Amino acid sequence: MPQIAIERFALGPMQNFVYLLIPQARDRLVVVDPAWQPEVIHARAQALDRRVTDIILTHHHADHRNGVEAVLEQSPARIHVQKSELPWLNELGWRGDLVLHEPGDQIELGAGESLRLIHTPGHTPGSQCIACGGRLLTGDTLFIDGCGRCDLPGGDPVTMFHSLFTTLGGLAGDTVILPGHDYAPLPEATLDDQRKTNPYLQLQTVADFSRYRMRPRS
Repeated sequence: MPQIAIERFALGPMQNFVYLLIPQARDRLVVVDPAWQPEVIHARAQALDRRVTDIILTHHHADHRNGVEAVLEQSPARIHVQKSELPWLNELGWRGDLVLHEPGDQIELGAGESLRLIHTPGHTPGSQCIACGGRLLTGDTLFIDGCGRCDLPGGDPVTMFHSLFTTLGGLAGDTVILPGHDYAPLPEATLDDQRKTNPYLQLQTVADFSRYRMRPRS
């Protein structure tokens, strides 16, 4: 069976990656973390002759969701978030469109295709990754040769350590990491590659990881 197609767009001043997930069912179209230039997503949806039906947020930070309203203006869509993010989203007026998820929930896309949501707190309490076949959209949990900050409200280096080493640690090494920002020479890498080169994945204790992750920012 063909995999769900994934298209990547580098948008905005913070080097965000926005992803479009194109399942076989032609009545579905998914955008992950719409931000900065929603007209790009709209134009691509038109070219595909589809409407966005589902928005998935990896976390609540504005640079990953400041295009949601513009997407909703073009097409009514469900907004999928991890339930722990709700306190940060309550004032945005999306309540009727929100689908609050538990860890491990699946989003069914028809034609036997689905996405699995993996709760990976640390950057925010409700950060989540999206498993799509052998690919993992990681938002700000795991970058290529980096990981998300833990010094913003709701961040926690201890839970980030467990998300990286316990939750994601059980995934196959050939899983392809698709991060939320373009912070490295390459836009993607396998998890095995990252286990060899990512400095955060070399730190084997919570204390060492927390010390390194929370070091003063230059």
